[in-house]
Amino acid sequence: MATTKWTIDPTHSEIGFKVKHMMFTNVSGKFLTYDANIITEGDDFTKSTIEFSADINSVDTRNADRDNHLKSPDFFDAENHPTMTFKTSSFTKASGENYEIAGDLSLRGITKFVKLPVEFSGLMTDPWGNTKAGFTINGKINRKDWGLNWNSALEAGGVLVGEEVKLEIELQFVKQ
Repeated sequence: MATTKWTIDPTHSEIGFKVKHMMFTNVSGKFLTYDANIITEGDDFTKSTIEFSADINSVDTRNADRDNHLKSPDFFDAENHPTMTFKTSSFTKASGENYEIAGDLSLRGITKFVKLPVEFSGLMTDPWGNTKAGFTINGKINRKDWGLNWNSALEAGGVLVGEEVKLEIELQFVKQ
């Protein structure tokens, strides 16, 4: 079967995350610069290779001081580790439009195997004749697994930054 290449449509995609702040509210952010490609057999995403990368220096939480702290050695250490990457080992159907993606997430010089739930929105042809594929990923990871350990104790108890990071990713790909 012929292979098909899919490239990310950055104007219709977003790589977002949320982390608990002071143990009771979420702070959200996103990466503004990223790239992803999928190679499939025909239009079958269960037979695919997916590669993703994000520029750590593009992190945006709508607060310059916080963004600079995230880029520092306390968190991402962007100077020494400027890129986050993900490469799949599997993309399996669970039921209906629900899938699971598994692979290696590399961040801050550490690579860990992760599994994330994926909702496949299907294929659509846009008004200009381009075939698009849509995906939503809403998973969770523990930031400490990648050495993002910085925190500050709160006077009332607890910590300033939660360990669990909620991923909120919307992806649209264009068939090449």
